Amino acid sequence: MSINLRLEYLNELGVFKWEIWKKEVSKFPWTYDSQETCYFLEGDVLVTPDGGEPVQIGKGDLVIIPAGMSYTWEITKDVKKNYYFE
Repeated sequence: MSINLRLEYLNELGVFKWEIWKKEVSKFPWTYDSQETCYFLEGDVLVTPDGGEPVQIGKGDLVIIPAGMSYTWEITKDVKKNYYFE
C-alpha cells in the first residue's frame, strides 16, 4: 500500500505540483469516491479499512487508495500531504 520513493521519481509523477491537504490529530471515517494518490510530507496516520487490518502511513510514503474504499483515519501526528484524485 505504501513505499518510500526517490525524489527523482516523485518529480516525474509531478507530486509537488499536486494540491496540499493538512489535518490535525483526529479520528474520522472516510469513503473514497475516486482513486486518490497521495504523498505524505509530514505526519503519521493509522488507516484501517472497513473489515481489514490497520496500516501505518507517514512521512515519505506514496499511497494509492482505490475508489470505493472506506477507511477510518486515525491521525496521530499532524498530517501534510500532496494529493491527486483521478
